[in-house]
Amino acid sequence: MATMITLPRPPFFMILFLIVLLPSACRCADPDPLQDICVANLNASISVNGFPCKPLFEVKSDDFFFDGLRNEGNTTNVFGSKVTSANVLDFPGLNTLGISMSRVDLAHGGINPPHSHPHASQIGVIIKGKVLVGFVTTANVFYSKVLKAGDIFVIPRGLVHFELNVGKGKALFLPAFNSQLPGIEILATTLFASTPPIPNDVLTKGFLIDAKVISDIRSKLGS
Repeated sequence: MATMITLPRPPFFMILFLIVLLPSACRCADPDPLQDICVANLNASISVNGFPCKPLFEVKSDDFFFDGLRNEGNTTNVFGSKVTSANVLDFPGLNTLGISMSRVDLAHGGINPPHSHPHASQIGVIIKGKVLVGFVTTANVFYSKVLKAGDIFVIPRGLVHFELNVGKGKALFLPAFNSQLPGIEILATTLFASTPPIPNDVLTKGFLIDAKVISDIRSKLGS
């Protein structure tokens, strides 16, 4: 007669760990869609981590096409760069699809300053010019390379990165994201031009600089 083996029941805290913590270990992008299309209703009063759908009878072909990236951006600014976005706020047909793009124009010597995208990883292709692309990991390791037209780069989600035009003329690249709204935090404006402003004591102690330097930076950023 076979002997039945009874396995011990896992303790409750272990079950709770598996249910609650393990799914959070997935660094996934936007959730999968549950229907073919869900054009964003940007005027809706209710939003649950995204946008509700327009009624199907209001959906039209133009919702799925966007021409906002065809024109060169105006780079007449302190950074010499212009980011033109094609995320769900500009292109409602992207709603629930987990993708978006941008166009980044760089003047000679222009920079897309150090920033991060908290909601998405990024892949980009250089269209014109010569661009130094770099990012820093959470272990404080810096990776960078000078890229030319046709070269592709990738930036892991949430990591601080930049793109600097190191060529002789203008530069252009097209980044794509695995989120309909990747978000952006530009370090300079986040720290020195927030509303309301971060207290000077925090910045002087955090960067080991005096208040005059903080004031100079704020004035250059227009804050």
